[in-house]
Amino acid sequence: MKRGLYIGRFQPYHLGHQAVLQKIVEEVDEIVVGLGSAQASHTIENPFTAGERISMIWPALKCLDVACYVIPLEDMARNAVWVSHVKAMTPKFEVVYSNNPLVVQLFAEAGVEVRRPPMYRREVYSGTAIRRMMLAGDENWKRLVPFSVVSVIEEIDGVERLKNVSSGDEG
Repeated sequence: MKRGLYIGRFQPYHLGHQAVLQKIVEEVDEIVVGLGSAQASHTIENPFTAGERISMIWPALKCLDVACYVIPLEDMARNAVWVSHVKAMTPKFEVVYSNNPLVVQLFAEAGVEVRRPPMYRREVYSGTAIRRMMLAGDENWKRLVPFSVVSVIEEIDGVERLKNVSSGDEG
């Protein structure tokens, strides 16, 4: 059995992530989704909590037809020990999927196989672009994410949160 690790912040999880995972599961029997920067929330770059992101992602993973785990992974101030931290927090995996240069470097140095999955329509599917659309009041962001993501963001009033945390200190 082969298990793969796919790490991202998923702020928010979008259809590009889903497409990448659909390709990854062609190569593995199980997938571990590493929820990066799990400690971060309520900022422009990381508006959603780890728990909220898990609630967004979990329903979308059910269509993948493989066992999936979603594991929150906090950032560490010392990159040299981050891979050990990830290994301690996740089920054993044989291959890491990432296009993040730091993640690729750290796992390669640790002797772990790293594969760079093809990005799926990156010009359209980008967490940064989706957050910008939310801030601009462009409802088309809902077309770029699974329904479960829209549902959670609406439930927590996530667009309003993003607007609030992006506004400067008025005083």
